[in-house]
Amino acid sequence: MREFRIALAAAALTLLAACGTAAPEPAAYQVPVAPKADATFNATDVMFLQMMVTHHQQGLEMVKLARTRGTSEEVAMLAGAIEVTQTTELEVMQGWLTGWGETTTADHHPNAHASHGGLPITGADEMAALKKATGAQFQTTFLNLLIGHQHNAVEMARMETDGGANPQVKDLANRITLSRAEQIKQMLGMVAA
Repeated sequence: MREFRIALAAAALTLLAACGTAAPEPAAYQVPVAPKADATFNATDVMFLQMMVTHHQQGLEMVKLARTRGTSEEVAMLAGAIEVTQTTELEVMQGWLTGWGETTTADHHPNAHASHGGLPITGADEMAALKKATGAQFQTTFLNLLIGHQHNAVEMARMETDGGANPQVKDLANRITLSRAEQIKQMLGMVAA
């Protein structure tokens, strides 16, 4: 099933490139297939994965909305590719945390993440506005929120590459930095069009 989703994401990204609308993510940025992470990890690895699991769950909620609304074909294809990639990443991250005997969710208490700037997710008011938006307003709201959302993923990934200990988690963080930066570039082009 994972191979199917990776192939589907690659096909969607190839279609985007063929349409001249966006370049595909290089194969080097594919989701790691190692179902089990090395036993060496630190608190930064755990915190990054827990926060990223929460972040991915919200991102998936956003892209699923985009696939059910009247977005452009270009936005729908990007949302589909993001859904496939982030679903696979989510499974991998949850598997690593479970393998280490750690909880798979981040603490949502307001003070739990104060030392590193808070839990970087899109606010409840913004999510409610996205759910209420229709037509062209939905697409504009979606793209702007997802740009910020993916920027938060890049910031979390940089925290991991700076302070993490696990090589697989750091590799995932590098891949997230590169792929989300490319997605942001694509979406900025869509907003500007």
